[in-house]
Amino acid sequence: MKDIRILLTGNPNVGKTTLFNSICGVHQHTGNYPGVTVEIKEGKRQINEYSLIVSDLPGTYSLSAFTPDEQVARDALLTSHPDAVVQIIDATNVERNLFLTTQLMEIGIPMVIALNMCDLADEQGISIDAECLEKNLKIPVVRIVARKGEGIDTLIDTIIRVTKEKSSVQSKEIEYPHSVTSHINEIGSFLTSHSSSLGSLSPQYAAIRLMEGDEHLEKMLHDKGLAIPFIDKADPAERDGIAEDILLARYRTAEEITTCSVTCTMGRVMPADLIDQVLTHRIFGIPIFLSCMWFAFQLTFSASNPFLVGIEYVFGYFTELMNNVDMDPFIRSFLSDGVIGGVGSVLVFVPSIFVMFLLLSILEDTGYLARAAFVMDRLMHSVGLHGRSFIPFLIGFGCNVPAIMATRTLQSKADRIITIITIPFMSCAARLPVYVLFAGVFFGAAAGNVIFFLYVLGIAVAILSALIFRRLVFKDEPSPFIMELPPYRRPSGFAAAVHMWFKGREYLKRAGLVIFGGVIVVWALATLPVGVEYGSAESLAGIIGQAFQPIFAPLGFNWQLVVGLIFGFIAKEVVVGSLGTLYGGEEMLESSLAADPTLSPVIALAYMVFVLLYLPCVAALGVIRQEMGNWKWTGIAIGWGILVAYVFAFIILHVGSLVIGA
Repeated sequence: MKDIRILLTGNPNVGKTTLFNSICGVHQHTGNYPGVTVEIKEGKRQINEYSLIVSDLPGTYSLSAFTPDEQVARDALLTSHPDAVVQIIDATNVERNLFLTTQLMEIGIPMVIALNMCDLADEQGISIDAECLEKNLKIPVVRIVARKGEGIDTLIDTIIRVTKEKSSVQSKEIEYPHSVTSHINEIGSFLTSHSSSLGSLSPQYAAIRLMEGDEHLEKMLHDKGLAIPFIDKADPAERDGIAEDILLARYRTAEEITTCSVTCTMGRVMPADLIDQVLTHRIFGIPIFLSCMWFAFQLTFSASNPFLVGIEYVFGYFTELMNNVDMDPFIRSFLSDGVIGGVGSVLVFVPSIFVMFLLLSILEDTGYLARAAFVMDRLMHSVGLHGRSFIPFLIGFGCNVPAIMATRTLQSKADRIITIITIPFMSCAARLPVYVLFAGVFFGAAAGNVIFFLYVLGIAVAILSALIFRRLVFKDEPSPFIMELPPYRRPSGFAAAVHMWFKGREYLKRAGLVIFGGVIVVWALATLPVGVEYGSAESLAGIIGQAFQPIFAPLGFNWQLVVGLIFGFIAKEVVVGSLGTLYGGEEMLESSLAADPTLSPVIALAYMVFVLLYLPCVAALGVIRQEMGNWKWTGIAIGWGILVAYVFAFIILHVGSLVIGA
């Protein structure tokens, strides 16, 4: 089969990922771009004798990259030698999207425009003449509605045709002022004789990028010993003026093309505007956001509960089966207490993880999560956090590792450090099994409310920590926050299911590798030395737990809970796995915890709070060290987390005991 490499690019929130899912379905994977920690999705689709290899690039407004995401998109477009580039354009805002088009056209790669969200444009009274747009751009334009799958087959056929004919290389030329053109031609002629230094860039395009002030390209050429005419001798003010002329020429081109191909019915009040007045209201916005999250956690617990019962029954059956089979006691203990009791106690909460990912995906697809960031900006700014910091916070609800990486979009070093220190307080999905276990055992019907409280507490502690660090350590003002609100969309069940599956699959991979290794280590410690009662205080696990238990005695934690905390450093799911191993036997973990006389609802709540706030997993700490660049701030992040966890768990235990009179 003939491979066709395709790059999907476009502004943020134009539906790139939805289109990617429509083209590739489940035949996709995620990997880090070489040299950075920015993820790129890649998938495949076979059409007759062609194999489409599609890469979903991070969103970017321009090839003048400022953030790691934008740099990855730029580098992929300029250096990965694709057969075609598909730019997804938001049909409700064509002119803004065309600015990126004016840059892409000059690269010289076959190109197709996917005009997405045409249904929303129609609802807003926006009429787009696709034929006129195609004629002016000299680039094929295909109308699509990615979330409904409309126009996808036509788009694929167009991509294949363009790669065969190379027809879109001769796209529209931007009309620059004569003075700019003369400099571009001068530099282009010079670079033509040194084309080996340009890699895959054409001399003409490189000349334009240099005139726009591309410092990355300029440094690359200087490192190769090239003294570039005009660039090295020009007055900085003159260069700024030329760069501004190029910028204005691009905007002018985008405006002219939009004027002749797009018409809009003015004066219409759109339902989205009315909804935004409520959802982003300065007073009601935050309560609405908290209500949405409360509903999501309630639904997570109630919707997944039937699956939990079913999985518990299955693992209980296998445990009983192991106990009734005639085999070596050591092997029986390994299979029953270690594998089934340990890993099984973690896997039983997989349905909760899947439901949570599904709900967050739906909220993101509707466009609401971006509005939540906008709503939280006022509060974030008041405590010294950058409004953009809320985006890593939201990512942190899934996993702290990519959330910490996402702080690279923050330009201020102080903003980055504060955000990285506070992200571990965001309750990642790995902590959810701990909450579901203890809340289900000790709080019954109120379990959803308890889990919601923990997530809100994490946000509150993060904000309080940011306020302390901003007032005491970083006293400068956070930089301003600018973001674009995506249009409201009806969520795609298919896209949400795909997102849920891939996130859930990553969780299952961890359960099969890191978590399995962790619980087996705990089983070995609970079994040794040979001859002691399994999981008793005389076992190695008991000795370790009792050695550290005095530190946690003011919090009411027994030695089994302490062992769970120690091994929870590997991964938070191992907390449950460790307890499942230590409380192994004929009874299920929930029953064993409920029957433990040393535990109570208040102690359970204090334990959940400690798990929420103390050390993140070892992978997250590794990323913190990588992003901080030194051990000083990494140590501060570790120490601050442990201190905050201890203080809040202590307060919860003693205040709670006073309230209930225990």
